[in-house]
Amino acid sequence: MASSQIIGKLSKEDYRKQKDLEAARKAGTAPAERDEEGKEINPHIPQYISKAPWYLDTGHASLKHQRVPTSGSETALKDKGEWYARGVRAGPAATKFRKGACENCGAMTHKTRTCMERPRRQGAKWTGKDIQADEVVENLKLDWDEKRDRWNGYDPREHDKVAEEYERIEEERRKLKASELDKQGPTTTAEAKKIVEGGAGGFSSDDDNDDEEKYAEQMDMPGQKINTKTRTTIRNLRIREDTAKYLLNLDINSAHYDPKTRSMRDNPNAEVNPEDAHYAGDNFVRYTGDAPELAKVQLFAWNAAERGNDVHLQANPTQLALLHKQYESKKEKVKDTNRDSILEKYGGEEHLEAPPKELLLAQTENYVEYSRTGKLVKGLEKLKAKSKYDEDVHPYNHTTIWGSYWADGRWGYKCCRSFNKNAYCTGLAGIEAAKAATAAQLLGEGSASFSAAAAMAAGGEDDGTQKTLLEQHLENKKKNRGKDKDKEGTSNPHLKRKDLGEGDVELDQHKLKKALRELDEKKRGGEKGEELDERKRKYNSAYASGKAEEEVTEEQLEAYRLRRQHYDDPMTNYKDDDDD
Repeated sequence: MASSQIIGKLSKEDYRKQKDLEAARKAGTAPAERDEEGKEINPHIPQYISKAPWYLDTGHASLKHQRVPTSGSETALKDKGEWYARGVRAGPAATKFRKGACENCGAMTHKTRTCMERPRRQGAKWTGKDIQADEVVENLKLDWDEKRDRWNGYDPREHDKVAEEYERIEEERRKLKASELDKQGPTTTAEAKKIVEGGAGGFSSDDDNDDEEKYAEQMDMPGQKINTKTRTTIRNLRIREDTAKYLLNLDINSAHYDPKTRSMRDNPNAEVNPEDAHYAGDNFVRYTGDAPELAKVQLFAWNAAERGNDVHLQANPTQLALLHKQYESKKEKVKDTNRDSILEKYGGEEHLEAPPKELLLAQTENYVEYSRTGKLVKGLEKLKAKSKYDEDVHPYNHTTIWGSYWADGRWGYKCCRSFNKNAYCTGLAGIEAAKAATAAQLLGEGSASFSAAAAMAAGGEDDGTQKTLLEQHLENKKKNRGKDKDKEGTSNPHLKRKDLGEGDVELDQHKLKKALRELDEKKRGGEKGEELDERKRKYNSAYASGKAEEEVTEEQLEAYRLRRQHYDDPMTNYKDDDDD
């Protein structure tokens, strides 16, 4: 290789000798070339690697230009183990304040802004007391990698403290486990075996596994997002419990599995019926989605190209899609036109629109069984709609579900007739209590007092029987009806506005004529344009004010009916001209 470093044009003889020497070195018949340090140079290294560039050429064969130069500071730092001396002071402290030192503590190695001492009320610059010594500042020459090495300067002996702390925790845990076993005693053979295997501590590796399984749910598994509170798992990879495709059939001559795309097109178990097989290959994906439609478009393009149309699926897919859409629409129109022409010529359209045979003949192929009374026994059972709510859930010791009981516009439990969803079941006692409460509400306070007096009176009778609450309520209702009938003759019938104008009422003719005159005067006044001032108009209330003259009477209502115009009646303005 030395001759390769010679600059200048070689003669034909020298060039031939150089090539023969290189061939001999590659064959091993000649010794290998050595560099400046005496190291052998591999003769198989190409010339563009072994030859140094012009700005690094030393005139000798060498591979020094291919090696990274090592700095002496890096080797020295690694060998000595030097690093920053944290918290070390250099020598004794100064006796007086020096110019340029820290105004707080008096050290020269840092400024006031970066001082780590407690801020003083009066710094060392003004008092000259308690001046701190200078810190030891190491001048380490670090290269690019050493500056960015996060473990540079770390003492591995610090990790021994972590290991010791972990061992102490494990020892305490073993003692606690052993004390618990001593309290319980070796009740089973398995626990006794653990104590024997564990030795004096009474602890084995199986206990570690138990504790690890205890906290296994709180750990995050790779590839999954687990919420232990709601027991839900979000998987972003395949379920590991399923058998992989390439493990369904280990025969090397079976279906090929492509690890790059994770696909296996053929059926790995060809001898099994595809309908019964758990996995029959990925070829079904080729016939899903838009794949069949793409095949139709490609076939249309080939047929169109044979007829002379310049279309191509890959060259202009948009044009081909529009042509195929137009072709399909025209094809449907031609099909409908042919169908309509055939029906128009030969008829028979009514047979195409005929209802199904099940409605015409009332006959089906479904097997149905009926009883002697005509009740459906088997077949055509109506499917029950599945509810979106949880079914057969009986909380709080109930035997029926919430919503099984309905009363007074409220839902409840049928087992205890409770309307409170979060109440515990009371059974038959709750039903009796609900009945008693309902009867008490019907009676009211007055009826309750009356029923108490009636019960006391009934208790003094000879028979000694006591009436129920329902019987007392019915008796009070009959008595109230008799009182209402007695008051009907004395009460004002016009106070009940809902009964106004109904029934057989005797009208006072004098009052009726008076009401008619008032309506006529009011009508004439409206025709003349005489309208009352809104400020003088009386307030017409819909409720009774207590005065009989302000109430609408039967005579006024009859006058209104006589004078009312029936605009919807076609015979309202009818006049018989023949009689004139």
